[in-house]
Amino acid sequence: MKDLTTIIKLMTTEKKDIVYSVVLGFLAGLAAIGLFSASGYLISKAALTPPLYALTILIALLKLFSITRAVARYGERYFSHRATFTMLSDLRVSFYEKLEPLAPNLFQRYRSGDLLSRIVGDVESLQNFFLRVFYPPIVLALVFLATIVFTMFYSIYISLLLLLGLLLTAIVIPACFAASQKKKKLSTRTSRGALSTETTELLYGYRDLKIYGQLEDKKSELIDSSTEYVVEQQKEGQLAMANQSIHTMISLFISWGVLALGAYLVSTGQLDGLFLAMLMMISLTAFENAAPMAVFPNHFEDSRNAAKRLYSVVDTNPKEFVERVNDLSLGGAKLISLTNVSFSFANEERPTLNDVTVQFPKGSKTAVVGASGSGKSTLMQLLLNIQEADSGEIKIDNHPIDELNQESIWEHANVVLQENHFFYGTIKENLLLANPDRTEEEMMDALKKVDLDGFFLTDEVYEKGENLSGGEKQRLAIARAMLKGGSLWLLDEPTSSVDSLTEKKIYDHLLDQAKQDTMIIISHRLMGLEKMDQIIVMEKGLIIETGTFNELINSKGYFYEMKQLEKNLLI
Repeated sequence: MKDLTTIIKLMTTEKKDIVYSVVLGFLAGLAAIGLFSASGYLISKAALTPPLYALTILIALLKLFSITRAVARYGERYFSHRATFTMLSDLRVSFYEKLEPLAPNLFQRYRSGDLLSRIVGDVESLQNFFLRVFYPPIVLALVFLATIVFTMFYSIYISLLLLLGLLLTAIVIPACFAASQKKKKLSTRTSRGALSTETTELLYGYRDLKIYGQLEDKKSELIDSSTEYVVEQQKEGQLAMANQSIHTMISLFISWGVLALGAYLVSTGQLDGLFLAMLMMISLTAFENAAPMAVFPNHFEDSRNAAKRLYSVVDTNPKEFVERVNDLSLGGAKLISLTNVSFSFANEERPTLNDVTVQFPKGSKTAVVGASGSGKSTLMQLLLNIQEADSGEIKIDNHPIDELNQESIWEHANVVLQENHFFYGTIKENLLLANPDRTEEEMMDALKKVDLDGFFLTDEVYEKGENLSGGEKQRLAIARAMLKGGSLWLLDEPTSSVDSLTEKKIYDHLLDQAKQDTMIIISHRLMGLEKMDQIIVMEKGLIIETGTFNELINSKGYFYEMKQLEKNLLI
């Protein structure tokens, strides 16, 4: 219920539309009851051949009720749907504001298909919360209570029978079905999430599955997930139909009860027979207003589970939502220091970084090297404030990093990751992500520096850069970083897919452009590190060696052994 409370708070921002929806829904309900009750009274009255003016007045009253009902129903639908769409808009904005700071770590906790199912499907499911859960019971209660008060003027017994019908159709039956629906809705949503996950896995891994001959097995798993989801939907539909059937049956029994009781009261002289048809029509029409309660349990559980699944994504450690207002100063190289920093990924006992202490002076050029899995890339994630250290302190320009605005850090950083994303569009559009103010001449110059001068800015880039080779993707990412204009360079394996001659050319341009900036290059290749101010050697999350290229070679330690091995492989 805590998550639904959040949805209700978002709804209350549209107070006017909510009030209009309830008021107009109430008027539409009363007009419908007035229309049919007056029709019943008119039929009975006409049988007694009253004066023409009496019938004329009743007919005019019927027209008034019918017009009122149509206008009120239109207004109720208009304002209720406007409130719903506004609520969905506010919900998406609110949810994405909470989701955005968590984006770098989401896929460590959720599979992409399940995440997509929550973000899209569960948000869409909540559109029924206001229309089917929140205000219909309010309108029903108001209409029924007004109807019961009206019938009390004719028969207290019939009004009590209508009250019994209200309790059964609006409270007892929905409560019973809500209890049985609770478990079923959860299993349906779980099945839908599993189906989305399996579908995403098949689409992403289609090529590899085809190559390794496992496509048919994966298809079978997808079919099984689909079948399970269909079965769960069928069970859910059967339960909903049973709910509606029982609800309709109870409503009709109450209406038959009103007819039987009314007939008895007429026979005993306790009720004027002129009003029997009117009371019968009131009963039938009043329970039409109770029809939304037949689907109330289904939509309530649907909304409750959707809100629960949705907000479980962002319901994380509160420290991740602390507002950080400190910004890095504009311009100038950055001083970075780490003191006794340790870090482990969630649900992993092995520390990725263990008691790391190191300093990157202003304007220095540092290479971080080591075997795969030594913690180099994790170190970069901490410097970008994508991950938070478990212990220790990281400072940039003497500001603790956990007090700095993330975007302030990214604004000053020229970043190349191991996997860089490229959007569907053109080379120009992907380069302009770094800096929208760059000219075409500057972009072509950047492409030339990374040996991509054979490309044109209008050349098409497929989704995820599918039409680019691994080396072209890396060089395009480096060109994009060159156009950024920041004073902190963080490059993670930037040239691992580039040949040695091109790599040397790119490094020369990088060092020339960043000669006044702080640069940190993460690499497992040891070529071209002679120009670095310091080299940090990592192994199993620890810093085992630090020094210049010559110092490390002369010490004949781990770095020396790595360099000798690399030489032997290249000979």
